[in-house]
Amino acid sequence: MKFSELPNNEVVEKTSKALINHNYNVVIVNTKEEALTEIKKAIPEGASVMNGSSVTLEQIGFVEYLKEGKHSWNNLHAAIVAEKDPEKQMELREKAQLSDYYVGSVHALTENGEYVVASNTGSQLPHLVYTSKNLILVVSTKKIVSSVEEGMKRLSEYVVPLEDKHMQEKYGTGTQLNKVLIVNGESSFSKRNISFILIQEDLGF
Repeated sequence: MKFSELPNNEVVEKTSKALINHNYNVVIVNTKEEALTEIKKAIPEGASVMNGSSVTLEQIGFVEYLKEGKHSWNNLHAAIVAEKDPEKQMELREKAQLSDYYVGSVHALTENGEYVVASNTGSQLPHLVYTSKNLILVVSTKKIVSSVEEGMKRLSEYVVPLEDKHMQEKYGTGTQLNKVLIVNGESSFSKRNISFILIQEDLGF
């Protein structure tokens, strides 16, 4: 299936140049191990870190690395999970939107540098849109598509069925295509630092 195929080097280079033209930082790596190394290098000691639910982050070992605590970051996600009081947990979620760093992925990335992210609840979208000063988006190059329209097709025909199955197996409940974010670029007034780590390996959905 085309949505699970890795593109050739020409497409990857074209996409990388488009992202750079959008004033994003780009690192291209060959393996998930290299991707995790790049994240470790990018986030400074003492920074507060929030991450979105992502199969890609699980596969590269980032989620496990966060849980192990063998780092000097402030893991906001762990604090949220540990809090059992619903009201206090919601307060922590709201504060976490102002994390120094947000690490996540996207569901489609166009050759022109746009990206598409879908969410059932929308919890990760504030980070992506505005609130987190630094974004690190870890993306398998198989997610590169020709256009936003093709990205939406990838989302509905490929990603959602796989994510629904994954959620059913993991949590006993599926997912819905409720909220979709399409990012065409960043405002020239923005002081945010947005980085893409492109992995030339079949990862995530």
